Amino acid sequence: MNVNQQTPMASPYGQPQPGYSQPGYAPLDGGYPAPYAPYNGPASAYQPGAPPQGYSPFTSFPSKAVATNPVSDLSSPLDLGPTRGPPASGLPPVSAPQPYNQYTNSQGDMQNGPPTMTQAPPRPVVSQPYNQGAVNLTGQHPSYPQHYGPPPTLQQVTNQMTGMQITPGPPTPAGPGYVPPHSSQPPVSNTYSTAPPPSYTQAPPPVSSAPTQPPPPSGPATSQQYYGGPPPPSQQPFNSSLPPTSQQQFTSSALPPHSSQQTFAPSSYSGPVPTPSQAPALPVSQPQSFPPGQPPFSSAAPPVSQPAFISGPPPPAQGPFPPRAPPPSSQPGTFPPPGPPPTSTSSSQYPGPMPLQQQPPPSQPSSYHSGPPPPRVQMPPTSLAQSNHMPPGPQSPSGPSGPLQPSQSQPGMQGGYPPQQNGAFGQVRGPQPGYAGPYPGQPNYGAPAPAPTPAPPAQKRLDPDAIPSPIQVIEDDKAKSTEPFTTGVRGQAPPLVTTNFQVKDQGNASPRFIRCTAYNMPCTADMAKQSQVPLAAVIKPLATLPPDETPPYLVDHGEGGPIRCNRCKAYMCPYMQFIEGGRRFQCGFCSCVTEVPPHYFQHLDHTGKRVDWYDRPELSLGSYEFLATVDYCKNNKLPQPPAFIFLIDVSYNAVKSGMVSIVCQELKTLLDYLPRENPEMDSVVRVGFVTYNKVLHFYNVKSSLAQPQMLVVSDVSDMFVPLLDGFLVSVNESRLVIESLLDQIPEMFADTRETETVFGPVIQAGLEALKAADCAGKLFVFHTSLPIAEAPGKLKNREDKKLMGTDKEKSLFQPQVGFYNTLAKECVAQGCCVDLFLFPNQYVDVATLGVVPVSTGGSIYKYTYFQAQSDQERFLNDLRRDVQKPVGFDAVMRVRTSTGIRATDFFGSFFMSNTTDVELAGLDCDKAITVEFKHDDKLSEETGALMQCAVLYTSCSGQRRLRIHNMAVNCCSQLADLYRNCETDTIINFFSKYAFRGVLNNPTKAVRDTLVNQCAQILACYRKNCASPSSAGQLILPECMKLLPVYLNCVLKSDVLLPGADVSLDDRAYLRQLISCMDVAETHVFFYPRLLPLVKLESGSLPVAVRDSEERLSKGGVYLLETGLHLFLWVGASAQQELLLNIFGTPSFSQIDPGMTSVPVLDNPFSQRLREIIDSFRAQRSRYMKLMVVKQEDRAELIFRHFLVEDKSASGGASYVDFLCHMHKEIRQLLS
Repeated sequence: MNVNQQTPMASPYGQPQPGYSQPGYAPLDGGYPAPYAPYNGPASAYQPGAPPQGYSPFTSFPSKAVATNPVSDLSSPLDLGPTRGPPASGLPPVSAPQPYNQYTNSQGDMQNGPPTMTQAPPRPVVSQPYNQGAVNLTGQHPSYPQHYGPPPTLQQVTNQMTGMQITPGPPTPAGPGYVPPHSSQPPVSNTYSTAPPPSYTQAPPPVSSAPTQPPPPSGPATSQQYYGGPPPPSQQPFNSSLPPTSQQQFTSSALPPHSSQQTFAPSSYSGPVPTPSQAPALPVSQPQSFPPGQPPFSSAAPPVSQPAFISGPPPPAQGPFPPRAPPPSSQPGTFPPPGPPPTSTSSSQYPGPMPLQQQPPPSQPSSYHSGPPPPRVQMPPTSLAQSNHMPPGPQSPSGPSGPLQPSQSQPGMQGGYPPQQNGAFGQVRGPQPGYAGPYPGQPNYGAPAPAPTPAPPAQKRLDPDAIPSPIQVIEDDKAKSTEPFTTGVRGQAPPLVTTNFQVKDQGNASPRFIRCTAYNMPCTADMAKQSQVPLAAVIKPLATLPPDETPPYLVDHGEGGPIRCNRCKAYMCPYMQFIEGGRRFQCGFCSCVTEVPPHYFQHLDHTGKRVDWYDRPELSLGSYEFLATVDYCKNNKLPQPPAFIFLIDVSYNAVKSGMVSIVCQELKTLLDYLPRENPEMDSVVRVGFVTYNKVLHFYNVKSSLAQPQMLVVSDVSDMFVPLLDGFLVSVNESRLVIESLLDQIPEMFADTRETETVFGPVIQAGLEALKAADCAGKLFVFHTSLPIAEAPGKLKNREDKKLMGTDKEKSLFQPQVGFYNTLAKECVAQGCCVDLFLFPNQYVDVATLGVVPVSTGGSIYKYTYFQAQSDQERFLNDLRRDVQKPVGFDAVMRVRTSTGIRATDFFGSFFMSNTTDVELAGLDCDKAITVEFKHDDKLSEETGALMQCAVLYTSCSGQRRLRIHNMAVNCCSQLADLYRNCETDTIINFFSKYAFRGVLNNPTKAVRDTLVNQCAQILACYRKNCASPSSAGQLILPECMKLLPVYLNCVLKSDVLLPGADVSLDDRAYLRQLISCMDVAETHVFFYPRLLPLVKLESGSLPVAVRDSEERLSKGGVYLLETGLHLFLWVGASAQQELLLNIFGTPSFSQIDPGMTSVPVLDNPFSQRLREIIDSFRAQRSRYMKLMVVKQEDRAELIFRHFLVEDKSASGGASYVDFLCHMHKEIRQLLS
């Protein structure tokens, strides 16, 4: 049968598929370098029909032009559909299952990698039939079919089904993925017996595997459905008929394969199991769908679909969904747990061939089981799919409703799909931590399915619980990361940013300093281009470490300075190989041999290591600092200590809002907390003060004066500093004069009527003062309004809502005038960093005012409609942290790499005058720089790829230093290995910065389309080359990327790319600049906020988060939501009185004041713990998060809902479920 065809899969893993490997991707038009060229894939941006090529959204933007021949070959391996014989043709022979197994087993090896999700196990024959010619998906519902191809006729379906049921005997040949023709009797048994069909089993592919089950064409259909079409009625019926419960039961997984399967049938199936004939009887639509077998959405098999998402915890959803899903059998998926995890799972868990999981215990044939996959698998998929995600209605059709299920339920079925209950695909999970019963709709992850609640027939959406859950992935990672993370193993991916872990530096930089998108880089540019996975690192050179980790050691090599390679100038590090008894060393980056200076010579031990290896940080650690010599200083002279200059807007708006008096009052105490190396010593940072409106006022605060003196400069067109001596002073020496000045400023300008301000001359004044003092430093500018006064840098109001969404919109993100770009360049040359605190009541053109702060490595803080009473706490906390935090000045960063790759692009807050040096007038502990790498030669698997980030900077004590971070990653010649060692959070950090820079030169729609297209290409390449063959209906995701769709959708829906009507242009420009220098932890919580249910608060541990969706909120609960910039306390309308008393001190919902910005301090353990949690969240972020209390059904709830990112957004952004369907459709287009 087709099944055999699968075997070829091997290629998918290792070698590129025909289609893929070909240069199918056209290079991007724009931004991305060729290596990344986008996939030419068929799918065009969003439109289902569009030809892939169409894709180039914007040429200039990195739009990835899609190659015309997208992965069509994908079909070869992956496409199960056509390849396999038409399913109709008969159920696949039992043998098929074997192929499965072989796949699974061999597959694993073959794949060499993690089990690939992609390879979904072949789908059951059934689906094939549907496939008939087209992808299985097609078959699905007629309605959907359109996408995919004519649906099989009812008759065909029926026959298949019938056959299947009967089949109980052997698994379908196709294997789980295949979803043999309809439930194919065997399915049930097979599933079980085989270990579930490979689909899950393959864990690796499993991921997809779930999906693999052939998702019914529904896949496409599904998406359509979701997108709008109702599912065929039959489907619905189908669902309903299954009892979800049964699926869950499957979960139990404990049952012996056969018997359990049988059990399933009954349990899952509420009604009698249909006879084979019955199955065929299913409603027509079902049959069709059946072939698609997958639920529409899932198209992948439903169960699969979960798996498809694989990543998510499908199970829960399944639970409920199951009902719709055909028989629980699919749930048997649960079973799968024993079997290999679905792909997604497997991959993540097992880098190598499928993990054990794959091989399920013999008793249950695991999906991976080598045994023939039970036919059940096929059936189940169908049902599963439905149950999982398809909208119930359609789904049901997918699987034959009654009959189908039964068949599934039959033993085979059970086994067949272990649904991936939790995203783990494969293992059964306990209730999802976050979700436990609280929300009505959610099933518990591991729990047995609730009653068979029939899915609502009409429902057309996927079961959200059946798709990959971010919370499940986060919690699984926390449970797995109990030991300290040691950096000595090359290419080892660290725990997620959401996990608390300790790092032990053993030769590679800590993930707190560097995180990579892939810890296994492709050996060749062609492979990188084929996969489209961005190769990048997010580097945070001065990151602060937790108290239990040692900061980088400072190494002093004396007058000669640091030891370096003669040719490439890389600094001494653990990758240098000492030879000739220690007299010379060979560079790990360029292989050049360099003499060891006599004073640095040391003998080697019997292993070739220097005997002082362990005593020297630069030989044994990944991160350390060198003391720089005068050769590393500007003009070859040691630097002066830096200075801080405070420039305060004293126009009418600034005084009236209270900003001026708040700043002056705070500075009196804050000046005692200027940054210093040694806490015991006074800071050497000098300070100066300027006030301004249309003119500038400089202050002489020399310590010998009794009162400060004011000097006014009214000629702002030719800025100069009117005094040298007495402007920059030591705080301790001039304390009395400074305090007198700060007391007088608010009084002097209390009655001002001046409303106009300047801005350019203010920065010029600070710059000139630093030049006169010959030092680097930082300007703190407190500004309120658009600078419309006559002066250099004068701006006009250009906010125009009519340009939103047009081709001219991009001009609004670019600076209005070129003046600030020139000024920024001068600031960088002097080491003058600018931090801007904005207090606007209307448009101030952040896109233009932000040019200097962004180019100098500074920060922008924005307090719109600033009110002293409610915003003072946030502003003062931000100001205190900004003044006190560790910062370096006059910095230059260079990233060196070993032969084969090079740094080609940089994202962040900095200036570049050439292609290699990242220049930062200031670099603080919160700034991250994202660096993209491209191949310029081949890499080898033996040596891996090396990178060294060197930052030369002046410390706050005036010392010139070099901070070095080294990182070694593995290289691979098999795509499966690449997909096994990626970090989705880092990929999203890169994509967001890439896209947010793209809006400067491209329409936002083109930018969004480019992102969707590249993501589809990444997943299509995996599906085509790494996953077991399976129905096209299945959505197969790599384990470590199963959250890529949900997170990418959050980026696409962000205010920058898809703003709501109430989002101002300034807000968008502010967010665009803010995200450009965020690290991975910050972008993670910004795009997917943390939502905690406040039910039981135990000291020492946080409650498990729930997913960001309104349906997860219970009217009787209270929730805390954190975005990194905001904190919301959402109170349900029927929250328990005890809870309200503990938090607010009142038992009545109506008495809670929505205007409060802090939680009342009450003397009870719950209140104390809640305040501790809020404080700990604030301590983790670089900006102070103001608390907002949101009462259910209050007006403020609209703001809160904006952050429930799994739901549809008010601005038109898709829900997670809809986007997943859309993504599946895009992938299928690329593969067809």
